[in-house]
Amino acid sequence: MIIDFHTHILHKAVRNNRRAYFQGEPSFKLLYEPSRSKMVGADETIAAMDEEGVDRSVVFGFPWRNPDTARANNDEILEAAARYPERLIGFCCVDAADPKAPAEVERCLDAGCGGVGELAFYDGGIDEAALDHLTPIMDICREKDRVVLIHTNEPVGHTYPGKTPITLFQILNLTGRFRENKIVLAHWGGGIFFYHLLKKEVTENLANVWFDTAASPYLYDSRIYKQAIALAGLEKILFGTDYPLLRPGRYFREMEEAGLSDMEKAAVCGGNAKQLLGL
Repeated sequence: MIIDFHTHILHKAVRNNRRAYFQGEPSFKLLYEPSRSKMVGADETIAAMDEEGVDRSVVFGFPWRNPDTARANNDEILEAAARYPERLIGFCCVDAADPKAPAEVERCLDAGCGGVGELAFYDGGIDEAALDHLTPIMDICREKDRVVLIHTNEPVGHTYPGKTPITLFQILNLTGRFRENKIVLAHWGGGIFFYHLLKKEVTENLANVWFDTAASPYLYDSRIYKQAIALAGLEKILFGTDYPLLRPGRYFREMEEAGLSDMEKAAVCGGNAKQLLGL
């Protein structure tokens, strides 16, 4: 079974008129103002999955500041997962700083969402204030045994839209504060898995953490697969494409280039996600 752990669906009103949603949403405008930034719905996602041989996908929206827009996007995710129950696994997405976010998370999880994410702090790093905002959401997910997927990125290298001023210390502080939560760090966790080599603290903080491969072809050499497996453990790597940013085939080719065995590809491309999600 091939499971794509990181895909985006934006609701129809946004897809039909993205410019109408730029006001008050600087992060959305930054990422989606270019016309080349693709937006898709459930049907397009299913079609791409069929073409690429993907069995199931985790789908989520965007961390909208406007709670009404967030709710509309989450409703579309819930509807899509209900329409394609054997193909799509819905995650709900919120702006963690919104006081209404915990109630929206509770609503969506009770309605059938399999987890929460991709939560992101595009305007700043994951500082203490961000952790305080996350706390009630993480409490809910821990109590309901649901996964939380959080946007991270490498703190060095070239800049690009959506790259946040996050630090490795902030990532480690996040995972340490919420050790009992099941956390997936998007985009290889900004490379934090390298610090598994340290003898103290880091391994404990990352014990309940997984890493997805979203946007990897844009960011890393294909050798990262073998390095991550060696340092974080094969069972902690989750195939994610960031579709519609990239299609699965590009990742499959990089896994071949990296020299992953059939067993390793099976674990990364679906086995690990199946176990994490309890499918």
